[in-house]
Amino acid sequence: MAIFGDLSNFLVLYILLGIVCSSHAQLQLNFYAKICPQAEKIIQSYVQKQITNAPSLAASLLRLHFHDCFVRGCDASVLLNSTPSTKNQTEKVAVPNQTLRGFSFIDGVKKAVEAECPGVVSCADIVALVARDSVVVTGGPYWNVPTGRRDGRESNASEALANIPPPTSNFSSLQTSFASKGLDLKDLVLLSGAHTIGISHCPSFSSRLYNFTGIWGKQDPSLDSEYAANLKTKKCKSINDNTTIVEMDPGSSGKFDLSYFQLVLKRKGLFQSDAALTTSATTKSFIDQLVHGSLKQFYAEFGVAMEKMGKIEVKTGSVGEIRKHCAAVNS
Repeated sequence: MAIFGDLSNFLVLYILLGIVCSSHAQLQLNFYAKICPQAEKIIQSYVQKQITNAPSLAASLLRLHFHDCFVRGCDASVLLNSTPSTKNQTEKVAVPNQTLRGFSFIDGVKKAVEAECPGVVSCADIVALVARDSVVVTGGPYWNVPTGRRDGRESNASEALANIPPPTSNFSSLQTSFASKGLDLKDLVLLSGAHTIGISHCPSFSSRLYNFTGIWGKQDPSLDSEYAANLKTKKCKSINDNTTIVEMDPGSSGKFDLSYFQLVLKRKGLFQSDAALTTSATTKSFIDQLVHGSLKQFYAEFGVAMEKMGKIEVKTGSVGEIRKHCAAVNS
């Protein structure tokens, strides 16, 4: 009996220790308060100075955070360069990431933080904080960013292609993709709202104009005909145009507002994935609620969705590492 009693006590202690370790491994607000108290202020100051002069970069940094989190979780794997020694093609070179911007910006932030606290603040946390702070500088919403993420050591182009939902996605594939990351349909709508700022390139939607469903000359019937004609005449004049940039929220692409959702309801969303949001009664209802609600409410709900996304499959505790340079794993 004594043996079983000792074993029982040991198991209880083991479980309690596991709970404690697990709780310590979770993200938390002000994670760096004691180990690098100036970290978030340094990041905020850098963002304030740079984004004020280049506000269009805010959308790019927000997109960078999204693309990072959807592949291997929010672990800065999207920042890693391919190396000749491993012959591995990293996420950076994958088709969905070839138009990403902001890598040098993240390197600049990392350098500033490293000067204050070497080897303490992860690149993954920097990506998450920079996304929030850059949106705030442009007048957009604020949201909580719990920190304590650690950086991953692996990055594969094939995984980016498999996990990042393309702009040609239909509703079913979007639902499946987001659900696999622990995000629901409301999160899908709210996070799509990030399309209210920023630009895209013709290849992301030109099939809707020239060869929808692979049939040359066929136009996506879900796209407003006048809007489509305008895009073909003034923007993407050829299906081979790979350089022209187009606002995702025409006339309001620098302002974080509800205009994007209003355009989606008018069949003027730029991507198939935008139009797909109206093919489900549930997501269309969420859009209707947002359009008829207040900007303050949208900001609050968008912030909740962003905080949730920022927790996808994070590495904490002793998993991963704190990279010295964001583009390379530690040697």
